[in-house]
Amino acid sequence: MLDLKYVLANLDAVRCRLECRGGDVDLEPLRRLDEQRKATILEVEQLKARRNEVSRQIGAMIKAGEDASAVREETRRIGEKIKALDERQKQLEAQLGALLMTLPNLPHESCPEGADESCNREERRWGHRPDFDFEVRDHVEIGEICGILDFERAARITGARFAVLTGQAARLERALIAFMLDLHSDEHGYREVLPPFIVGRKALEGTGQLPKFEEDLFRLQQPDQWFLAPTAEVPVTNLHAGEILDESDLPRRYVAYTPCFRAEAGSHGRDVRGLIRQHQFDKVELVTFCRPEESYEILEQLTAHACQVLERLGLHYRLVTLCTGDLGFSAAKTYDLEVWLPSQNTFREISSCSNFEDFQARRAGIRYRPEGGGKPRFVHTLNGSGLAVGRTLLAILENYQNENGTFRVPEALEPYMHSRLG
Repeated sequence: MLDLKYVLANLDAVRCRLECRGGDVDLEPLRRLDEQRKATILEVEQLKARRNEVSRQIGAMIKAGEDASAVREETRRIGEKIKALDERQKQLEAQLGALLMTLPNLPHESCPEGADESCNREERRWGHRPDFDFEVRDHVEIGEICGILDFERAARITGARFAVLTGQAARLERALIAFMLDLHSDEHGYREVLPPFIVGRKALEGTGQLPKFEEDLFRLQQPDQWFLAPTAEVPVTNLHAGEILDESDLPRRYVAYTPCFRAEAGSHGRDVRGLIRQHQFDKVELVTFCRPEESYEILEQLTAHACQVLERLGLHYRLVTLCTGDLGFSAAKTYDLEVWLPSQNTFREISSCSNFEDFQARRAGIRYRPEGGGKPRFVHTLNGSGLAVGRTLLAILENYQNENGTFRVPEALEPYMHSRLG
């Protein structure tokens, strides 16, 4: 959530930055509501001053032995009006808050301006495309040949966009999760956490999925304020909702594995083949809480940690900065990691690493107490996929495929594939 005081004091600048995301932005309702709120507050203050004045009159009249009933009646009427205006002020503030919740974050000045992903800026590439001397297969074909991916049975169990992984695919999925968790916790210094996979409405409001993106969530029928987690970002960011952290404890870094559940309401039939866009998928997520002054340095670190996974696995990828029109609702700046898929002859997104600045912290009420004293300040929150496990698995199947339709396992995963996991 944006800072209301800042928005109202800089309406034109805020409108300009938000319009960089695409489309017109009307902040006039926000301004009008604030004017009504200020007028209500002023009227209440004037009425309270009048009530104090009348109360003094009552005391003087009683002392002089005069009838104060009429003045008492005025005091009663003033009290009723103040009560009504207080309720009006609460309503106006609720409307202001509701409007503010619908506004996305302001893009950071370093983001390239543009309407869509075609305007994203490539920063660098790592590794090389695999060189095949045979016709490449996609991961679905490889999965069928090896008998390890079953979409037909998954559809019978649940429906479209689900998969059953068996044998080496199931073990590879498990190995990838363990490998990523070990790398980020043992080498990169993140604290591993296993959060609930069901989250409440308030948690989703805190990270920005609600109220705007409810159609993309799976909602439980009973109780109806619970949802299946769309990403570990939601429960892990809300670990500290409503808390005041000590500055000495910052930055706090967490890594979590969760299954993720998304309705993909806006995908309009894209990527219906295979594992790319499923309703249920596994992901290892990185989340950081830090001081505002260090958040962009930490964004670079977090992104580098996600890149390390691809590099250890020997997967060719590129890093891009998202343009203003391609940013997610809550992000101020985002890097996308895109892995090379031979069957599509292109790069596909496998991780997004974002700095939300204090946008989520304001919504979730996450602050820290400065060591030198002073009022608590909002932390900056960051998160990134480290990585999307299913997409990593399919990238391995395609980039490490053999001519006969089998595949090799990256060296970094061999200890996990050959040992007993769990």
